Amino acid sequence: MVKSKVGTISAIMLTLSIAVSYITSSLPRTFINETKSATLINIIYITFIVLLIIIIFCQLLKKFPGLDLLDISKYLGGNFLKDIVGIFFIAYFTISSSIMLRNFCEGLVVVYYPLTNYVFIILMFIFAIGMVNRLGFNATLNASSIVFPLVLLSAILLFCGNLDNFSFRRIYPILGDGFYNTFVLGLKNIGAFGGICYLYFLPPMLKEPEKLKKIAVISVIATGAFIFLCVATLLFMFSFFLTTDEVMPLFSAARYIEFGSFFQRFESVFLLIWIISFCCFLSITCKFSTHIFSKMFNLSDMKPISNIFIILIFGLALVPKNYAIANFLQTNVYIYLRIAVGFILGMSVLILANLKKLKVGDKN
Repeated sequence: MVKSKVGTISAIMLTLSIAVSYITSSLPRTFINETKSATLINIIYITFIVLLIIIIFCQLLKKFPGLDLLDISKYLGGNFLKDIVGIFFIAYFTISSSIMLRNFCEGLVVVYYPLTNYVFIILMFIFAIGMVNRLGFNATLNASSIVFPLVLLSAILLFCGNLDNFSFRRIYPILGDGFYNTFVLGLKNIGAFGGICYLYFLPPMLKEPEKLKKIAVISVIATGAFIFLCVATLLFMFSFFLTTDEVMPLFSAARYIEFGSFFQRFESVFLLIWIISFCCFLSITCKFSTHIFSKMFNLSDMKPISNIFIILIFGLALVPKNYAIANFLQTNVYIYLRIAVGFILGMSVLILANLKKLKVGDKN
């Protein structure tokens, strides 16, 4: 998949790029709609929960140094289980990326290109993925390492640039709709930490596999901080986001930023950064899908397979009949898909493989 091993910083940027694309499109609005004024408490809570899961994840991987989830699945249940797990993750990567692509392009149509058909914008992204994939996966990693700091800077500017527009009273009542909604129903928000799905396949690619725990912990904390910053910006600015389905809410917040009379209208710069980041996300998901498929069938040439997945993502992005359906899939289906595949399936395989290791012994 990669001609050279992935460094620690690049691996962190890779996992963060996955979360960023979801956050900049619609995640903050979804959080606020679910947990209202208790959203910031909920983010801290689920970040802590995901950290615990990540620590368990790293402990479970210690028995299988340098192996990814496909290798561990093969150890647990042979090639059959390996193929089943591979199919689930390929389906997750392609379906999730196509849903997010459709929503992101629909958002671009609304905010910038009202006279353009969304299909043409999707095609531009597909063309970009194809070009990036020809450059190799390392090019994507390098781009992510450059783009994510810019995305983080844009989030900081969004927060600081709108301080005068904030109403901090919107965090009341502290527990929003109550303890149950915040801490029980709000548990489903762990789906926002989708980068964990890619950690399952990182160990064989790392220059220093022993630093996987460091990569995972930093990624979770940074993702939680980024979500907190973006959600806080919207929560303190717009009370109407609690009841409306605003398209690309962070873009709306960017329109209010003014640094003096000269530095105005920053939203176009922010949107450009988010578009580049989204292209990196699409390239990463396509590469991981290709990698899993090639490993399942022991294929050496991955370029033709990569083109197939690009076409598949394009086709799936056209399936929803309208934006309402695409938005429903992203806000009400996608997050459960992440939890089912990324957390439940992946962790179940690791736990069962460790139990088998204990039963048969390390030598076997």
